[in-house]
Amino acid sequence: MKDGRQRKNILVGDEVEVVLKKDQRSGELTWGIVKRILTKSSFHPHGIKVELEDRQVGRVKNILSEEED
Repeated sequence: MKDGRQRKNILVGDEVEVVLKKDQRSGELTWGIVKRILTKSSFHPHGIKVELEDRQVGRVKNILSEEED
């Protein structure tokens, strides 16, 4: 599985599971499709921040898209 802490692993259109700000304590995951990548740095220890197509914002925990390099 690709690492959601590495920006290079995430593409617009990827299916991902993210943790929303309101769910950080519980760790509840939300499924969505990446609309925009918000984190500018190449790595973030808690996951790259993305905006989903439904406009929710969260940090990527799992990348579900099947494509492998």
